[in-house]
Amino acid sequence: MKLIIAYIQPEKLNDVKQALFDKNVSKMSVTNAVGCGQQGGYEEHYRGTVVEVNLLKKVRVEVAVNDDFAQSTIEAITGAARTGQIGDGKIFVISLDDCIRIRTGETGNDAIG
Repeated sequence: MKLIIAYIQPEKLNDVKQALFDKNVSKMSVTNAVGCGQQGGYEEHYRGTVVEVNLLKKVRVEVAVNDDFAQSTIEAITGAARTGQIGDGKIFVISLDDCIRIRTGETGNDAIG
């Protein structure tokens, strides 16, 4: 089992969701996030003052999948989120020890679905 965490551009969320649905991956968590990486930031003028904005809006998508879905999930996210520009995002893949479905008590691969 793997937990796939992707930080993507907010405007790419619908494309990523559709790409995941096309790969039969429909269970995910989505959170608004701010951060900076190689993209850095930008300067803005506000009431005559220069303001440096270095925390940019991103979206965090978390998907827990069985091992046989991990590679296709990663490919779906990268294909849908890629623009070729700095700031496209990052994907982190973490091994999961266990998963428990609270409603039924199922564990492991059965609980992820």
